[in-house]
Amino acid sequence: MTQPDGSQKTARLLVLPLAASQADLLAALQQYSRVDVPTSAEEALAALQSGGYDAVISSPAELFPLARAEARQRGELILDGLGQGLCIVTRHGHLVWANPRLNAYPREVVETMRQHCTEMCAQLAEDRTPTETVPTRRRTVRVGSEYVFDLTVSPLLARDSRIEEVVGLVWDISASHRLQERIDAIDAAGRELVRLDAGAAAHLEVGERLKLLEEKIIRFARELLDFDHFVIRLLDKKTNRLETIFASGLPEEAQRLEIYATTEGNGISGYVAATGRSYICPDTSKDPRYLPGIEHAGSSLTVPLWLHDQVIGVLNVESTEIAAFSEDDRQIAEIFGRYVAIALYTLKLLAEERYTTTGQITAELASELAGPLNDIIAEVTQIMEDYSAQDELRRRLSAVISYVDRVKRSLRTVAKTPALSGLIGPAPPTDPLLEGKRILVADDEDLIRETIADVLSKSGALTVMARDGQEAVAMIHAQHFDLVISDIKMPYKSGYEVFAAATQARMHCPVILITGFGYDPEHNIVRASREGLAGVLFKPFRVEQLLDQVRQALQKRP
Repeated sequence: MTQPDGSQKTARLLVLPLAASQADLLAALQQYSRVDVPTSAEEALAALQSGGYDAVISSPAELFPLARAEARQRGELILDGLGQGLCIVTRHGHLVWANPRLNAYPREVVETMRQHCTEMCAQLAEDRTPTETVPTRRRTVRVGSEYVFDLTVSPLLARDSRIEEVVGLVWDISASHRLQERIDAIDAAGRELVRLDAGAAAHLEVGERLKLLEEKIIRFARELLDFDHFVIRLLDKKTNRLETIFASGLPEEAQRLEIYATTEGNGISGYVAATGRSYICPDTSKDPRYLPGIEHAGSSLTVPLWLHDQVIGVLNVESTEIAAFSEDDRQIAEIFGRYVAIALYTLKLLAEERYTTTGQITAELASELAGPLNDIIAEVTQIMEDYSAQDELRRRLSAVISYVDRVKRSLRTVAKTPALSGLIGPAPPTDPLLEGKRILVADDEDLIRETIADVLSKSGALTVMARDGQEAVAMIHAQHFDLVISDIKMPYKSGYEVFAAATQARMHCPVILITGFGYDPEHNIVRASREGLAGVLFKPFRVEQLLDQVRQALQKRP
């Protein structure tokens, strides 16, 4: 190519493969220019992206593969950048492609995903009907003890609409799964703490129960939370001081610190007790609020102990490591702290109720007799169920239940029980709406069932207790009740089945259902509400909330 000044310039040309088949044209171009002839669309695309060509010579047909190669390359770049694993697997088990995110896992993970994708591809091909839209499948896959994945498989349709390949989207849910396992373990441990008043601990004195509770808290904190150095302090409402109740792995001087619930001058524990907000201290050497604890302390975690809407203490945990506590640790500690609060104040109530006045002796007698009397009613009810066809026997057994009611009334008259101090505020000894009303309390947790029955009895009601759903339904069939209070989740029969039995036995009998932290996976509360449910109580609830719900339910009764 001749320039105006007579010099020669060598042009750089890119000739695509189909054009290169024209040998004469190619030879002529090579005499005057530098010619590159790529052998594939990918090579041509790379050459174009490098730049420096004066012209591209191609037939129109050759441009289409080049455009598709560019689109595929751009797609792979996008898929490579995904935060989740991605793979393509054939129906016969061949791993066609996997993005870097998936390939970064151990080979065992990739192989497991390939196997599951192969299996799900076969299922999709077998289950799909010709008119069905493109389906997807999803499953949870565990690989060893370390990994848990959520695998979603979508088919890639061939030209004849057959499913020959699938795309697998792999979400790593290992961290959230481990967190949920910890939460479940803490929940189970917390329930054991709350039930400390039942079973084997029933014969123990308050001091012995406190010691047993301390042993359980320390064991659960170490085994489930990995907390080796911690202290639990309860708030004295009169002095505003945080008193050490339990401690593990902390020196005596740290346990004896005089700390008050104020935001300034009383360390992190004082701040948490005053504000009700959890506090993670990643580096104790840089936090002016930190007060001396364990030797060589690196970080700390402090959470409030909540009971209903009040802070009743704090749980303070320390570590020799810097930044040892995460948001997950905070969440777990808060859940554990709520159970600790309930367990501690249950014991506090027990101590105050039993030992404050001599008048409590009669109340204690009534409380001790409540269980045996209720057992009599439960046994009589079972006999009535077993001999339902014998009317005379049922009449005589009904009389036994009436005698038990008379005993309960007599005990209440003699007792004149003073108001509970501490957690449960003062309440009138009797309530006109509750006076003489027969109320069934059904809950498989002894402490909850007995506490509700005790509160209602002190307000004038005649309470009967059921330990499970089946026992509750049997009592409803055999006895008359003005109100039924039932937990939503119980052995043998659910709260909804208790509700249905109550409304069937007596059309206008109000029912209140109880659920823990909004638990209702079967949506029974919604279902029962449509059918006339009187109310819902969410654990943990206050005594005032219980009494308000009961009064409202009895007022609505025709």
